[in-house]
Amino acid sequence: MLRPPHQRYHRLYVYHLEMDILPEINDPDLIGGWLEDGKPILFFHHDKQQLVDRLCQEHNGTVFYQADLDYKDWEAGHEITAFGVDDLTVAPVWEDTPADIRLDPSVIFGSGFHPTTRMCLAMLLKYLSAPELPHRTMLELGCGTGLLAIAAAMRGVEKITAVDYNSLACDLVASNAKINGVNNKIVVEQRDLLKGLPNTKVDLVVANLYRDLLRQLFQNKEFWQGNLYIISGFISGMEEELLAALPEKGFRFLERLRTDNWCLWVLIRTGQC
Repeated sequence: MLRPPHQRYHRLYVYHLEMDILPEINDPDLIGGWLEDGKPILFFHHDKQQLVDRLCQEHNGTVFYQADLDYKDWEAGHEITAFGVDDLTVAPVWEDTPADIRLDPSVIFGSGFHPTTRMCLAMLLKYLSAPELPHRTMLELGCGTGLLAIAAAMRGVEKITAVDYNSLACDLVASNAKINGVNNKIVVEQRDLLKGLPNTKVDLVVANLYRDLLRQLFQNKEFWQGNLYIISGFISGMEEELLAALPEKGFRFLERLRTDNWCLWVLIRTGQC
């Protein structure tokens, strides 16, 4: 995340370490980090080779990957700037342009420039404006930067649970929610969804997740306790496998969309699954 004296991202210095803990680091150039496959990955604004060498000595670790890259290369070549979806505008915190949502995208998925995030945001806005559908409560699985949860809070959802496995994502959502004045509506949970689900008895579930996780969630009856589902995170070649994992009854499709080969489904509950 951005912390003083840093006001935006320019270059990223990335260190993936062979050690079993995420070390505590007090350094003004630290962006953040998390455990990737049980091993820490750290991000800094500047070269921190000496600091990383010291951490490795203290924790009997090694560096097995490191990189120095431009920030937009981390974002798949996208320059993070202001954009709009329908009548909602989003801007990074370092831009002065007027916007409904101010976002620190950090190094977490969900800046708004991936097709799945854009589709989820568009569908979220569409169905939150449908007066016949309840939208008091929402669960977001794989909340990333918190963009969708924040948009929902601004559009009238009263209680939102935002869940992510990534510890930095959870910290970032809390920070972005506070920046946008909706932290009283959003509860953030760090959770491994394969070890247990939060309460899914909500009006709206948004799940922008990878294929294998979606497939396993689809086969869990506890996942299917919500009313309306917006599901994305997979490409067209994965649809057949995921369709086969859906419950045989209890839901019907409202929409099936595709953008740049990425897919999104909207399903509504019709009964017990």
